[in-house]
Amino acid sequence: MARFGNSKVRAAASMMALLAGLALCGIAGCATENPAAATRQTDDDAITAGVQAALLGDASLKASEIGVDTDQGVVRLSGFVGSADDVAAAAAAARTVRGVRSVRNELRLK
Repeated sequence: MARFGNSKVRAAASMMALLAGLALCGIAGCATENPAAATRQTDDDAITAGVQAALLGDASLKASEIGVDTDQGVVRLSGFVGSADDVAAAAAAARTVRGVRSVRNELRLK
């Protein structure tokens, strides 16, 4: 009977060791983020902030109604504006920001 109890203890210990090993592998996997991807995301965030500031700087635009997303330097403008001139002005403002590779203007007229 003692031998049967030992095998249960050994099985439980093996299971715990396996689970601990899997948990450590998962944690280690999280820590190996690609530095280039992190830098690219930081650059995109800075570009987005710059475009938003440029839009706010244009008094003729309602910047709060314009969405800005950036992926690898490509800026996407979305939302609704009052005129075709506003569509053009928003794109022009976005192009002035350092790091912008291109602008996808998906703005719509109200």
